[in-house]
Amino acid sequence: MTEIVAGIGTSHGPQLKAAPPVAWETRGVADRKSKKLKFRGGTYSYEELRELREDFSQEITHEVMQRRWDSCQGSMDELSTFIKEQDVDVLVIVSSDHKETFGDECLAPFAIYWGDSVLHVPYTQEQLDEMAPGLAEAATGDVPGHTIERPTHRALGRHLIQSVQEDGFDVSASEELPAGRYENYTIPHGFGFIYQRFMGEDSTVPMVPVFINTFWEPNPPTAKRCHDFGRALARAIESFPGDLRVGVVASGGLSHFVIDEKLDEEFCEAMRNRDSEYLRTVPASEMMSGASELRNWIAVAGIADETGLAVTKLDYVPAYRTEAGTGNAMGFVTWERD
Repeated sequence: MTEIVAGIGTSHGPQLKAAPPVAWETRGVADRKSKKLKFRGGTYSYEELRELREDFSQEITHEVMQRRWDSCQGSMDELSTFIKEQDVDVLVIVSSDHKETFGDECLAPFAIYWGDSVLHVPYTQEQLDEMAPGLAEAATGDVPGHTIERPTHRALGRHLIQSVQEDGFDVSASEELPAGRYENYTIPHGFGFIYQRFMGEDSTVPMVPVFINTFWEPNPPTAKRCHDFGRALARAIESFPGDLRVGVVASGGLSHFVIDEKLDEEFCEAMRNRDSEYLRTVPASEMMSGASELRNWIAVAGIADETGLAVTKLDYVPAYRTEAGTGNAMGFVTWERD
């Protein structure tokens, strides 16, 4: 029988890929110019956010940023070892798309890829030069040094589409990725990062990419819908004929680009305690901007609930980069069988 053997959750923010303190401070320069910082249902300029919140100056010393970088790298090393030890036949990766792949022509709440393979394409120098300050240094951590055609599991992808549809989810089906923002037909960074950092650039383990529209109005799914979708995915995976060992991955989050430790701590505690009532009722107003990627984690938590996986390790690192509390809260989780 096909079995979901384990899962991981990981943030994939730029601060994980560009070493502090200089690169983190570079992103902070952009934060201080922003007029659109999202926090607890509101939108603020940097100056307004700093007036609203406590002073986070003690969180952005070189010593603190270096310590948190080291902690994140150690946690990711452990996740990499963990997922490789599971000896999975396929990864089902749940992540979001920052309009790198799908555009305004059609934004689906949920989409599943069922083609034979996906391209994983490096950025051109011209593309790197056009990125915001601090992003180019990090973006190279999402892509290989040369174009790779990564295998996907066509049969499982097709089965997931048909099974969740029978279970009440009319997901979009993608057999070919569009050209996307960079006109290179590549898999988005939320998926590519998993291979570059955790599986290894040369990994041949196939994936099934599952997209959730976490960011874009007017149709990001509710927390309840994401959790139900995860449970439907779990049932679909385990009904696949054959004898596959499947790993599941949540890629994205936690709170960013404004860190909200209260939200993160409540969310992490709910995952530890299998508190599905909390996970199913996270307000949309709390899942704004980068924190919208909590939807990916909620879906994988739904998979865990359905299949009896439990959180066995959870590391949390709030990686601040300005006095107003902007930055990226990093989370790293393993799920295993009871």
